[in-house]
Amino acid sequence: MNHSKMSSRYFRFTRLLPLAALALAACTVGPDYRGAPAVAADSVKSGAFVRAPIQGVVATHAPAAWWTALGDPQLNALIEAALAHNPDLKMAQARLRQARSQLRGERANALPKVSASAAALRMRSPDTAIFGQSDGSGGRGPVDFYTVGFDASWEIDLFGGTRRAIEAASGEADAVQADLSDTQVSLAAEVASAYIDLRDQQARLALAQRTADYQQQMLTLTEQRRARGTAAEVDVERLSTQVNSTRATLVPLQVQITDSLDQLAVLTGRAPGALDAELAPSAPLPALPASVSITDPATMLQQRPDIRAAERRLASSNAQIGEHIADYFPKVSLLGDIGFSASDPGHLLRKQNFSWVGVPYLQWNVFDFGRTAASVDAAKASRDEAEARYEKSVLAALKDANSSLSRYGNQREHVVRLQLVQASSERSATLVRQRYTAGVSTLIDLLDAQRTQFAAQEDVVAAQAELLKDFVSLQKSLGLGWQSGDSAGT
Repeated sequence: MNHSKMSSRYFRFTRLLPLAALALAACTVGPDYRGAPAVAADSVKSGAFVRAPIQGVVATHAPAAWWTALGDPQLNALIEAALAHNPDLKMAQARLRQARSQLRGERANALPKVSASAAALRMRSPDTAIFGQSDGSGGRGPVDFYTVGFDASWEIDLFGGTRRAIEAASGEADAVQADLSDTQVSLAAEVASAYIDLRDQQARLALAQRTADYQQQMLTLTEQRRARGTAAEVDVERLSTQVNSTRATLVPLQVQITDSLDQLAVLTGRAPGALDAELAPSAPLPALPASVSITDPATMLQQRPDIRAAERRLASSNAQIGEHIADYFPKVSLLGDIGFSASDPGHLLRKQNFSWVGVPYLQWNVFDFGRTAASVDAAKASRDEAEARYEKSVLAALKDANSSLSRYGNQREHVVRLQLVQASSERSATLVRQRYTAGVSTLIDLLDAQRTQFAAQEDVVAAQAELLKDFVSLQKSLGLGWQSGDSAGT
């Protein structure tokens, strides 16, 4: 068989090899992902949460921007600022860009690799006379050589190892996207809680200040009565002690207010003190809606980003098994080179100076002494861990939602009871004050009634703030607060 026929058959073979590779490409080793396992199926399918209170909640579609239901423009502005400028959110966005870049890299691995090269060589051959083989020429003069060309290589994905790697990278990218959404959920809840703390501290500070002012007035009147001989020295000391005790509560509250202001500034991506002028003036607590919209357990699991992240990482771990199983099988690569070579750059691109080569390359790691098996076993264990983590995430989400509902319902009842106590203490303080003015009750009775009234008022403010924070925790447990769409910040 002459050389031309051999070249022709070889060329036909190299053309048919990619077609054969495409036919084999349908073979993708490893387990196909069938979805996450069912967890707490009865609870999920029941259509209602076990701990949902009878009153105060409505089973309907819950808005993602739940904070708008509180009707506080300053809170809305703070949360929007945090979602735009918070450093934690920027870090999550950067991690998402990294994951997407890795996915693009895995997809590029499935494509041929092509490189271009060019070289210019000038050389002189040695004088062979020094080796006793002189031909009388005394060595050749300088020789010029020029070459340009393209090199290409392509590893054919016969058994789906590359496809599984792309599948794993895609699952991880989806999981990181869900992590970003989960950061948004946590951030919105953290800003709302810090804002409620601030308004609670300001309300209690104002209450303590009003109480101290009233007690100071009582002390001044009693001192005047003592000067006229109608009040005892012990009454003055008792009132003075009460005033100082009340004023002593102001300093810790002022420190807490400063901490809350700085926390809100940092959460919104600003330096401590940046929000003092805006938020330092006292304002009432946000108004809680009459009823809270909640979803069913199945919808809650679908909209919680942490569940989505756990499910996507399970899919990624499952794909990594096939990626390692593919190492059991041979790898076939196609190598090729085309180019031009000549001793004169002006003749470089002439037809007779064109050359090409194509090489199919087979590599099979037949004896690896269990390395591939160990990698496969490790990938399976990682998949089992991811599955257990998913189950844990679902159970934790159900517990979180039910606990939040229970706390919210009980706290509503607690606030109502404390409001009744406050109303009773105010009526009692009014009656004792009238009796004291008439000389029927003692100063001790009056001070005790005032302490009870002040404590009841403070308890109501604190309980209302706690109820608002329970509302925030409930929204977070339902997975609300994240923005749909591309939040990568790219």
